[in-house]
Amino acid sequence: MGDGGTLLSGEHLGSRVRGLVSPQAALRPQLSGSAPQGPLAGWASRSQAPEYLLPPHPQAGAEDGMSQAPGAQPSRPSVYHERQRLELCAVHALNNVLQQQLFSQEAADEICKRLAPDSRLNPHRSLLGTGNYDVNVIMAALQGLGLATVWWDRRRPLSQLALPQVLGLILNLPSPMSLGLLSLPLRRRHWVALRQVDGVYYNLDSKLRAPEALGGEDGVRAFLAGALAQGLCEVLLVVTKEVEEKGCWLRTD
Repeated sequence: MGDGGTLLSGEHLGSRVRGLVSPQAALRPQLSGSAPQGPLAGWASRSQAPEYLLPPHPQAGAEDGMSQAPGAQPSRPSVYHERQRLELCAVHALNNVLQQQLFSQEAADEICKRLAPDSRLNPHRSLLGTGNYDVNVIMAALQGLGLATVWWDRRRPLSQLALPQVLGLILNLPSPMSLGLLSLPLRRRHWVALRQVDGVYYNLDSKLRAPEALGGEDGVRAFLAGALAQGLCEVLLVVTKEVEEKGCWLRTD
């Protein structure tokens, strides 16, 4: 679960997370296999080369320089997918959209402390210590990796969304609550990641048992249209700093 929360200004957000983690430190391959030390322990337990800092290729295989044995069948893509635990959907959405386990509950709590260092009751997470992180935590986490986030204006037609320029999407939408097998007449906010892997977009909702294939661009646009039609859905684009600055996440043709 995750509340959208009150959005901090970019300047305030940047001042709170500046120095928390550098892109180089967070994304450096762990060649020795040792865990990160200090306050960032748990942030990148199995960090790899940051391929997600570039828009994903629409196809993979021999055309990308990968050789295959004659007659070999192309292997199915490996899709990283974290399942729901406690109210950690924001953490799961971050790791799912980045396609590796970079963040933990401890890392998210550390970000909360940096965002509100003088607050006894932190406004960016649940008072129960179970998660329920707001949008500022997600934005700060991605900013610490050198990435940027852009709110999608629901008034724009989805045809203007330049999906090849977008690394992934994080949705905040209403989700029914349940107690065991009993459905409750309550709805909470929930963070969900969408990501392209080898030309196929996947719904990586942590409440799903497995990733849900959406297909190509038409499939993900149809999914977004359905979610936005609910009226309570917000869409956050995850892009590189360069894409954010140039505004090329938006098609102008």
